[in-house]
Amino acid sequence: MSSPIERVPKRLFIAGQWADAASGATMPVDDPATGQILCHVADAGPEDGRRAEEAAVAAQEEWARTAPRTRSEILRRAYEIIISRTDELAMLMTSEMGKPLAEARVEVAYAAEFFRWFSEEAVRIEGAYGTLPDGRNRMLLSRRPVGPCLLITPWNFPLAMGTRKIGPAIAAGCTMVLKPAPQTPLSSLALAAILREAGLPDGVLNVVTTSHAGELIKPMLRRGHIRKLSFTGSTQVGRTLLAQCADTVVRTSMELGGNAPFIVFDDADLDTAVNSAMVAKMRNMGEACTAANRFFVHTSVADEFAARLAERMGSLVVGPGTEPGVDVGPLIDQAGRAKVADLVADAVERGAKVLIGGETPAGPGCFYPPTVLTGVDPGSRLTSTEIFGPVAAVLTFDDEDEVVRAANDTEWGLVAYVFTRDLSRALRVGDRLEVGMVGLNTGLVSNPAAPFGGVKQSGLGREGGRVGIEEFLDYKYLAVPV
Repeated sequence: MSSPIERVPKRLFIAGQWADAASGATMPVDDPATGQILCHVADAGPEDGRRAEEAAVAAQEEWARTAPRTRSEILRRAYEIIISRTDELAMLMTSEMGKPLAEARVEVAYAAEFFRWFSEEAVRIEGAYGTLPDGRNRMLLSRRPVGPCLLITPWNFPLAMGTRKIGPAIAAGCTMVLKPAPQTPLSSLALAAILREAGLPDGVLNVVTTSHAGELIKPMLRRGHIRKLSFTGSTQVGRTLLAQCADTVVRTSMELGGNAPFIVFDDADLDTAVNSAMVAKMRNMGEACTAANRFFVHTSVADEFAARLAERMGSLVVGPGTEPGVDVGPLIDQAGRAKVADLVADAVERGAKVLIGGETPAGPGCFYPPTVLTGVDPGSRLTSTEIFGPVAAVLTFDDEDEVVRAANDTEWGLVAYVFTRDLSRALRVGDRLEVGMVGLNTGLVSNPAAPFGGVKQSGLGREGGRVGIEEFLDYKYLAVPV
């Protein structure tokens, strides 16, 4: 029987057809656990981007007229196909980005749920009707799809970030060009095949895999046919894309970086705090924008919390995600691992103590051990940088105002975590934190039914929840004389 990698298409998906890049170019897909090449996929150039854009534009008018129930049923069928292929999709994801199979299976379920959620939202797009206050006109308010969309997804959650953007676009009646991360194109190509099987019409979704995104994206935004950009990735790239969108006033959703504070007060349940820290820090090897980055722990419990966290981190098994019993897979590539190692070295040079981990292992692959640092200088680079690795940096605090100031002292504002038994304090601190999401006594906030997004330089707009579809809809107001 062939493997999931052998079965997934390796070509571009444009206007319902699988096609080679116009230049014939391909790019490698690497296994971060071994450094070996898994396969090659088509490497799109500007001409391929133009063809994908034209296919989306050509399909938009008819797709916008499609009955909401039809769009809903396509999403529901795709949800069911994804669930039925959980093991295959999980293996594909683990192969191209490294996360352990158990985590990959969880992501498959998470990804599928976006399709189920938006299949239900597709039939609940409502307008309004009423008489205006002056009595001269009636107002007829309807919702319309914003138009062709460009969707750009990251490598860390390759399936879920695709469904989180594609689901509401389909539900709203928008056509799309999807540009996945070059490290993880296989999950997106598999998703395109599933949607085709589920009955999605030709041209509604187009997928271009490429190693030189700028050459495709910049002209696509400049031509003015793309009316919506949804991007998940770094704040630096987000700023560049926002500038490019300005010329043609493209509507944007930006889910950018994070620097999540994890705050443990003196009255916190330490069992809950440590268990939640393992989730908030180690989910996806720490390669998540929601990952706990700065652990602020009250001085009175800091030593015990750090010791217990180090014990738990030290018990994790590091290895290839495909092997049984592995808890922590490789980081995405050598550059990602080098960044983490440099951040740890900087903190140690500034006086931090390594309780566990902290040494780059020899051998193949991009592995880095779970690491706990205490006595971290607030000026260390890892306190002001998105670590994107399995490193917990523990700092201490003495009072509420102090820790709120420290937690808010960052350009980012995606998520925060607060641990205390005092409900009043939890709500008070939650309100004061400059973030879009807060986990109160929990290390996991992501859910398809909840709005995901941040403030400050963590982005614009929200994905998921009842508001997720709003990002893909415009209002149209008709004035009708009484």
